[in-house]
Amino acid sequence: MSSNPIQNFDERQWIINIRRTLEEDQLENETEIPVCIFSVPKTLMSSDPVSLYTPQEVAIGPYHHLRPELYEMERYKLAAARRAQRQFYGEHKLQCVVDQLKELEPQIRACYHKYLKFSSETLAWMMTIDASFLLEFLQIYAMKDDKLPATSSSLSISHLVDYAGMKAAHNAILRDMSMLENQIPLFVLRKMLQVQYSSSESTDYLLQAMLIGFCEGVSPFKMKKNKPMIQASESAHLLDYLYNTIVPKAEQRAAITGIDDQEIYSDDSKRFFTELWKLLSKMNLSRPIKFLFKLPCFMLSKIPGFSILAQPVENLIFPQDNEGNKSDAERSPSNKHMNKPPLVEEITIPSVTELAKSNVRFLPTVGDISTVSFDAKKAILHLPTISLDVNTEFVLRNLVAYEASNASGPLVLTRYSELMNRIIDTEKDVELLRENGVVLNRLRSDAEVAKLWNGISKSIRLTKVPHIDIVIEDVNKYYNSRWRVKCWKNKKLNVFGSWQFLTFMATVMLLLLTALQAFCSIYDCRKHHHGSSYD
Repeated sequence: MSSNPIQNFDERQWIINIRRTLEEDQLENETEIPVCIFSVPKTLMSSDPVSLYTPQEVAIGPYHHLRPELYEMERYKLAAARRAQRQFYGEHKLQCVVDQLKELEPQIRACYHKYLKFSSETLAWMMTIDASFLLEFLQIYAMKDDKLPATSSSLSISHLVDYAGMKAAHNAILRDMSMLENQIPLFVLRKMLQVQYSSSESTDYLLQAMLIGFCEGVSPFKMKKNKPMIQASESAHLLDYLYNTIVPKAEQRAAITGIDDQEIYSDDSKRFFTELWKLLSKMNLSRPIKFLFKLPCFMLSKIPGFSILAQPVENLIFPQDNEGNKSDAERSPSNKHMNKPPLVEEITIPSVTELAKSNVRFLPTVGDISTVSFDAKKAILHLPTISLDVNTEFVLRNLVAYEASNASGPLVLTRYSELMNRIIDTEKDVELLRENGVVLNRLRSDAEVAKLWNGISKSIRLTKVPHIDIVIEDVNKYYNSRWRVKCWKNKKLNVFGSWQFLTFMATVMLLLLTALQAFCSIYDCRKHHHGSSYD
């Protein structure tokens, strides 16, 4: 007899929540708080290992609170709550925090994508205990570089040392804290600290120090020291704060400025070459000229005085190959094509090894994803330094899942992951990036790093990220402009890829062999050959 899921629905509690919400006129306030804690999209859950998105040690928040295998950590969470209560200012107890969180119940529920079937009392106690554990754990990172304010000097740190000393358990808890479904709102943490400390300034300082220390410890990217600080009030939860440090909200930076090659020659020159090309086409001379331009020996752009003419001539002869020469303004987000979903062909890029053979160099940058760039003149691809350890895959995948669930615009981190996925195919690619300082490998081998990037799933939806797409376009343009690549592509397309050509060559060879056989049968080549030997 199968169980009916409707039977598990608590009608009485649902009616109580609806009545309280309507009577207290909280609907308007709830709409001001957007959903920020989601379930992992089913597309990712079905294609990736479930353990990458499901906590294995500790449940933070309501989504995984009732899982029996996580009950063992409940006693540690209660111990953290007792220690937090001893540090409260004055006569405050945990019940004081619970009472204040019950008043914030509509806002707390509004943060979660799923309906929470817990009662008001249960939800408030759950948030209080989980916040106690989370704040205690985060103090490990706030203690670094003396980030704790003076008011917290009375904190006992013996239990924090125990957390830090158990490296395996520490990493497991760290992974669970970074998961999308294992989050609680930051305003709950702030409310807990407000009760714990009398000074509002100390509360904000301590919470900020915890968040910064946590991001420095778990972020795969090395942040700039003078980077503008992201305020805790600007982020919804721990994972959201980490996401904002890697992908700033102002990521849509201005396109790379510079003088486009097409701007060198005037409109009169354009019209002249256009009319000349029309005349040559009428005289059936266009195809021989195209063939001439494809020859490696034709180096018009290298001849002194002809470099200005090279670009307009090539634009006329090979217009499809010069789409990448558009100005950055034309390739900006305002362009109508930027708003269209990208085609599969538009997100291809050569691997690191292939780019290195074309004299492309790789230089590391310090900062977030916005530092990705390509200098075509110097053939340098700038990539942010990324440190890869046992937690990196968990962090990256949950950040990508959060971006896919939360973002209505471009999936910036997803696009960066796809870029790294495509330029890293083998451990040789990882080795080159590691030798150039782009990848800091703390895993067992370069093969594991290659497996990590190749295992990241494709995005849930295709998207365009202007600044990264311009880099991909410029890299492809540079790579395809190399004579070695051009020759190989032409040979592959026109020779090896042409069944007509191969059929013609086979027919010619067959005719030659048939003619040779006929000649030998008439003149008896073998006898003539032996006779000439005796002579």
